[in-house]
Amino acid sequence: MNHFHTFLNPNLPVSSLQFFSAASKQIARDANVNIVPGALVEVATTEELFAAAKMIGFPVMIKATAGGGGKGMRVAWDECELEEGFRLSKAEAASSFGNDTMFVEKYIEQPRHIEIQVLCDSHGNGIYLNERECTIQRRNQKTIEEAPSVFLDDKTRVAMGSQALDLARAVNYQSAGTVEFLVDKDRNFYFLEMNTRLQVIGGCCPNFLSFKMRTTFSRWSTR
Repeated sequence: MNHFHTFLNPNLPVSSLQFFSAASKQIARDANVNIVPGALVEVATTEELFAAAKMIGFPVMIKATAGGGGKGMRVAWDECELEEGFRLSKAEAASSFGNDTMFVEKYIEQPRHIEIQVLCDSHGNGIYLNERECTIQRRNQKTIEEAPSVFLDDKTRVAMGSQALDLARAVNYQSAGTVEFLVDKDRNFYFLEMNTRLQVIGGCCPNFLSFKMRTTFSRWSTR
């Protein structure tokens, strides 16, 4: 009896997208996934910075295009904070990523950080495994994670899961992955980034995720 095994690992072009926020947001927009207003406005000079902030409207978030882990990003509530935040973010991005290219987007006030787990195969099938909330953070690093989120209603949960799968299909994703969103106080949600793995999960999540996966694959196996 022959046994075949498939290693769940995304291909290199897909993996590289997680390191370039602006590129992943362009793909998300092309796939009709919600993105934060202004997320594709790259700035190289202070003149472009002020023009972008004026177009988007304060408060704005200055971010490194190659950013991650909360590095290379600052919130600016007015023009005074804008220029200093730009200078500090560029320096931090250059030191952390070797790339000081920046972009500007609308700052989402009172945001919640909610992530959707996805699994996709090579036959066009995909599922999402509901969510976990990672809003409680220190220095932009997650400290407490909660599953499921008590903030989401069923309508928003389904919409976020559907968009997470739309993004995965847009890049022919064939593995396990995590799609991160920001959700505002009115439950509008915006794509943040995609990590090409199931991320490290907090103590309350493994049993929940394991149950979801067992239930899902049980359904697949009975088809």
